[in-house]
Amino acid sequence: NSDLSLPLSKKLLLSNPEDDVSRGGLYINLREFVCGWGAAFINIAVTFPVSKLIFRQMIHNVGVSNAFGQLSNEGFYFLYRGILPPLCQKTITLSLMFGIYEECRRPLMAMQVPPLLAKSSAAIIAGSVEVIIMPLERVQTLLQDQRYNRSFKNTHHAFRVIASSYGIAEFYRGLVPILIRNGGANVCFFVARDELMALSPANSSWWGKTTHQFVSGAVIGAVTSTIFYPLNVVKVHIQSKLGGEYQSLLSAFVEIVRERGGASLYRGVHLNYTRAFFSWGIINASYEFLKKLW
Repeated sequence: NSDLSLPLSKKLLLSNPEDDVSRGGLYINLREFVCGWGAAFINIAVTFPVSKLIFRQMIHNVGVSNAFGQLSNEGFYFLYRGILPPLCQKTITLSLMFGIYEECRRPLMAMQVPPLLAKSSAAIIAGSVEVIIMPLERVQTLLQDQRYNRSFKNTHHAFRVIASSYGIAEFYRGLVPILIRNGGANVCFFVARDELMALSPANSSWWGKTTHQFVSGAVIGAVTSTIFYPLNVVKVHIQSKLGGEYQSLLSAFVEIVRERGGASLYRGVHLNYTRAFFSWGIINASYEFLKKLW
């Protein structure tokens, strides 16, 4: 077999994934990982300020104007303070999300697993693997909270202080809501994405296809993020605390409802689904564009 004479790097880039699965071989589809990374980078560069505005609404239970006033008073430096963790987190997360999903879906489909089950299983596995970069999300939460503006100088300083003063386990505070959110959101995204992408006219122009890709990703992202928004509120509530007793998902949920009311679980949801609409539209269109360039 001529494939055996190729170095691994060549096989990673040149092998056909579907053919390789049918032969029972090992193929790593690097394109999915790289394009997912690139799509996330483009997205974060555009949407970070809006994300921070939403975060302030979540953590302080305030309206848009109040949260905007906080950020305006703090200045440009603090507006982009904390961008490194989400930049690293999102690029790695989406790289894993698209890459792991495809690596799991292909062999499951090759084993004749029903398509819906194969896609759902692959999506849940991808969501679980994404947890490996949870420490970045944890640090991002603390850096975006104004109560810790003087406690941490930057991302590196935050990691050092938390690890030395509170231990590694502190980075994984809020693990359960993140696992549920990742798995559920991934299933919704990939299953709905395949259905909507299949509706794209085969003979449409480049602009028509790009628009369809943007709208498909945007609608799915907005709906999915709204469904799982309360989990994010609970996650932020849990992760906004540094040290002390570890709070369960149920305990945090009850505490939020009791102290702030049920409506607080959707505080900031309007900005969130607006951001998600554009974010996932950008991600989906960028991802498909980068795949064509590969």
